[in-house]
Amino acid sequence: MKLLLVEDDDHVAAALRAVLARHGFESVHARSGEEALRALLPAPGGGRAAFGVVLLDLGLPDQDGFRVCDRIRKVTTTPVIIVTARADVRSRIHGLNLGADDYVVKPYDIGELLARIHAVSRRVPLRRAGETPAADAPATARTQTLGRVTLEPPARRVTVDGTPVPLTRKEFDLLALLGRRPGVVFRREQIISEVWRTSWEGTGRTLEVHVASLRQKLGMPELIETVRGVGYRLAVPAAPQTA
Repeated sequence: MKLLLVEDDDHVAAALRAVLARHGFESVHARSGEEALRALLPAPGGGRAAFGVVLLDLGLPDQDGFRVCDRIRKVTTTPVIIVTARADVRSRIHGLNLGADDYVVKPYDIGELLARIHAVSRRVPLRRAGETPAADAPATARTQTLGRVTLEPPARRVTVDGTPVPLTRKEFDLLALLGRRPGVVFRREQIISEVWRTSWEGTGRTLEVHVASLRQKLGMPELIETVRGVGYRLAVPAAPQTA
């Protein structure tokens, strides 16, 4: 697999590229946001570098990495893993809201990073941005009404009280999974297995961040309940009783 490494520190990039090469990854190094975008944009002849994953640092010399993430998502659906020293939850949520598939905090264990690369790369072949994925998510084929929330799996569309809510690919997959059986507790291991297609325990932190992001975007913190020590469930309020 070929990776695009967006990192302004040459020493950090060289060390990481050497490790990646030992694990069978080919990597291309971009030192700035513009250089990364040029690598991802179609070449004059119409071709495009087939990157399997983008590893994106946030501290870039020409522009903030969040802006780069947003611009990357507008030109390609290639999975993006933000790799940064910014550890606060707000930054994690912001990165995921912009379309990042995962968020890894420096310093990290190389085994963790490799596991996350493999996890996000288990997906359909690259598509142009804006194309509708046909089989990315573990979702039902029918439209679901879950209280104030409506899920339309074929279009991967979610609305709250009729207003569209933009979700990332993993956020939609997570909500659709919980929506299969409202009120039923899904174990964390099951969610990670079905949505991230991995059994690696370190993905649990990513799950927590995605749940927090969903609660924020939907404006319904009570919709997804945490069952301490077990997992999560969708708590759809009962329809009001009429006299």
